[in-house]
Amino acid sequence: MPDISELFENNRRWAEAMTAAEPGFFSELVDRQSPDYLWIGCSDSRVPANQIVGLPPGDVFVHRNVANIVVHTDLNCLSVLQYAVEVLSVRKVIVCGHYGCGGVKAALEGERHGLIDNWLRHVTDVQERHAAEIASLPAERKLDRMCELNVVEQVANVCQTTIVEDAWQRGQELTVHGVVYDLRDGLLQDLGVSRSG
Repeated sequence: MPDISELFENNRRWAEAMTAAEPGFFSELVDRQSPDYLWIGCSDSRVPANQIVGLPPGDVFVHRNVANIVVHTDLNCLSVLQYAVEVLSVRKVIVCGHYGCGGVKAALEGERHGLIDNWLRHVTDVQERHAAEIASLPAERKLDRMCELNVVEQVANVCQTTIVEDAWQRGQELTVHGVVYDLRDGLLQDLGVSRSG
């Protein structure tokens, strides 16, 4: 595990490499925050939004939490959504889950983990709504399907926020997409649940 001083050294080398490759990178980055995308994803360290879609800093506004959940009482997520839609005028909101999500797995298994169980209750609700489908699947497919269903439900939650409803009522160009990332091959899969006003 690297010491924090190693992180500063890594940062210094990275900044030097970026400056060598693109001399104006940082001066341009200062004024660059005009993203078309808001990414709502999982906190999992293996799912870095900008990297997996090949976009540089400034092109994706990002909110992450355990299991990419959108809850109507989560002021953090709603504040990010509002800022992205109303101030940055993003045109696309992407809810991205990933296969093998530990939060979804914990909810699916139903074991107690402490405080996080309260947050994961939202995923358990998804599981309960789709209990018959999940029960009918072979064991090796259950977690993957729950990760997909969780994204579908969170897309619906984004669309039902007053922020998105008001944007659509104003005629703002805004589409909400649901995708899932596969850690096994690095590819995104469109779940076909895109919605726009």
